Amino acid sequence: MFATHTVETAPAASRPAMERVTKAFGQLPDAVARLAESPELLNGFLDMSAAFERATLEPVARETVIMTVAVRNDCRICVALHTGKLRQLRADPEVVTALREQRPVPDERLEAVRQFTLAVLAAAGGVGDDDLRTFLAHGYSERNALEVVLGIGTYTMSTLANRLTRA
Repeated sequence: MFATHTVETAPAASRPAMERVTKAFGQLPDAVARLAESPELLNGFLDMSAAFERATLEPVARETVIMTVAVRNDCRICVALHTGKLRQLRADPEVVTALREQRPVPDERLEAVRQFTLAVLAAAGGVGDDDLRTFLAHGYSERNALEVVLGIGTYTMSTLANRLTRA
């Protein structure tokens, strides 16, 4: 149902973002081609994703948040893309497999990120003091806790839109 746009067929307000993504990836990902139907969603997601990339959480911890959301929301394209990103970051293959299978991660700090992400999702942000203390006890900060929320928001938008558009 949703069109797979090219730069030429997309709404004008989506075209600059599509061109930037194509230049960065060497091709236009299917998800971007479909999300282009809504310049607001496409540009909003790309802006939020860039903000999350600037967060103080280390890269593999950010990817842990993303994979936790992507697997929970059954976004196959997101799981595939972010499995590749974890491999580029040289994440332990056991970590990648555990994230894909929704099971505990063999790295204590990353497992704290995964568990905190799940707690935030389950409680719609209203996590208990014990959940927050556990996260902080693994060397994370209150800023990092808020960055987890940023990642959840960004990739909830992405995963739901990707599923809706059948990307």
